[in-house]
Amino acid sequence: MIFSNNEIFETVQMIEAEHLDIRTITMGISLRDCAAETGKAAAARIYEKIMRKAGRLVETGNAIAEEFGVPIIHKRIAVTPIALVAEASDEESYLLFAEVLERAAVETGVNFIGGFSALVEKGATPGDLRLIRSLPEALSSTERVCGSVNLGSTKTGINMDVVAEMGEIIKKTAEATAGRDGIGCAKLVVFCNAPGDNPFMAGAFHGPGEPDCQINVGISGPGVVKVALERVRGERIDVVSEMIKRTAFKITRMGQLVASEASKRLGVPFGIVDLSLAPTPEVGDSVAYILEEIGLESAGAPGTTAALALLNDAVKKGGIMASSHVGGLSGAFIPVSEDAGMIAAVERGALTLEKLEAMTCVSSVGLDMIAIPGDTSASTISGIIADEAAIGMINQKTTAVRIIPVPGKGVGERVFFGGLLGEAPIMPVNGFSCEAMIRRGGRLPAPVHSFRN
Repeated sequence: MIFSNNEIFETVQMIEAEHLDIRTITMGISLRDCAAETGKAAAARIYEKIMRKAGRLVETGNAIAEEFGVPIIHKRIAVTPIALVAEASDEESYLLFAEVLERAAVETGVNFIGGFSALVEKGATPGDLRLIRSLPEALSSTERVCGSVNLGSTKTGINMDVVAEMGEIIKKTAEATAGRDGIGCAKLVVFCNAPGDNPFMAGAFHGPGEPDCQINVGISGPGVVKVALERVRGERIDVVSEMIKRTAFKITRMGQLVASEASKRLGVPFGIVDLSLAPTPEVGDSVAYILEEIGLESAGAPGTTAALALLNDAVKKGGIMASSHVGGLSGAFIPVSEDAGMIAAVERGALTLEKLEAMTCVSSVGLDMIAIPGDTSASTISGIIADEAAIGMINQKTTAVRIIPVPGKGVGERVFFGGLLGEAPIMPVNGFSCEAMIRRGGRLPAPVHSFRN
């Protein structure tokens, strides 16, 4: 891949002044060959394989960042959903598996390890249920382990039994980390249509259809897109789209370069580049600011969903030509706590939970890093999960919920998580009950357009 002098100058400007970075290099590792009849034997195999495959991941990422002058914020590992590996063992609780993942994460030096997960879109096995019920203790007793549950898809419908259970699990996880404002929930994502090659936490896992090991890269760059759009103020909306496409192409080329270099140095196949614009709490590095640059007084104003649809589509159109393989989530994230502009929009009353839900129809993923009152009922949380899963199922897209019922806090208060997790005002939740619906359980049928064979 050859860059002109002008492209190099542009890239330096993006890095130094516009918050361009590679958000993550994530190594996906299959653990299917680590299953064993005893938990102790399986854990030993898991640790050995992760160390063998990912022992040089952080060192290699740091070397690439230094040589290329490109910030690489996180180095991460994603593994086979642990429910698939642990079920062969005699363990009744899967805390042992969370502990060995934590140990491997600490030893390799990665920021997070994802894959304490279960895939239950059509039904749950005993192993799936053991993992789900281990989540509160596993996420509260570890720092780097992330968990996820995929409970719906366009092809299968939505597993409402697990929807009901996850409301309870999220409440228990928040309570287990009450001393840290329920931060355990920041490491737990509930999906519909989860991709198996997503490099972003907390929802990353190494899907069953993936190879033994691969490198996936997640890019960033909301600040770069915001600055680019400042050059076309007052222009027609199709000009805005073209500018986003051109900028996304440049950002993705850098992601492709880093991914290819990491793949070569580690001797591991290159998987995908995830095009998602991932914001941070840094001022200027915000998806909300892009929406406002397009012409909104505030994120959340009428027109927000349309502006986000434009942004998401243009990012994909521009980025897809710059990489040999695009995957993961690829679009625009709208996490509240991790985006300074979204936080401001909530505080000024422009952005509500209902508007965020509408925006997830056209964005990457869904309701992300949203703090709600600690006394919100489990059934209400389950109802929020069901709504997001329905949006994903009907629209054939990935949706997710990462929501934090903050113990002991209510609307108007604020929670501070620190780092990339940021801070968030606690948002009000609709007070009307959905408990009778959630108690029904069963499986919400797949939509008619899912039958395409």
